Amino acid sequence: MATTTGAFNKPQTENRGDRGGDFGEKAKEAATGTMDKAKDVAGSAMEKARDAAGTAVDRAKDAASNIGRKAEDATHAVGRGMENLAGTMRENLPREGVVGTAASSVAGCLESSGKYLEREGISGMAEDVTALIRKNPLPAVLVGIGLGFLLARVTMSSRS
Repeated sequence: MATTTGAFNKPQTENRGDRGGDFGEKAKEAATGTMDKAKDVAGSAMEKARDAAGTAVDRAKDAASNIGRKAEDATHAVGRGMENLAGTMRENLPREGVVGTAASSVAGCLESSGKYLEREGISGMAEDVTALIRKNPLPAVLVGIGLGFLLARVTMSSRS
């Protein structure tokens, strides 16, 4: 039952319906605005996460690169040390007799090994080992099996 208060006024029930429609529209607009804000926040969070992940990856690469350089530098330093030790042995140990022959042989091995380490470093050694395995696959497998057996024996005996 609609009641009217004047000739040009709408019934009160219709006014209530219009207000309900306005409220529904406002709720829709608010929900749409909230959804848009949520999408923006999610997009921003995703972008920040990507940036953080990229930064973490870059830092990990830098750290790995620094470790690799330090290992190479240490290998070269060991090589120089071996060469210096060979020189010291030649200067201080006898040159004649059985001891002199042995000392000369050890000094020669130290010197050549030191030069190799200084020249090649870890990367050169890895390439040489790879080439050796490719040229001699069966002996490499047998050596691997033998080393595995020895490591197993050592670890088993240390547990008992």
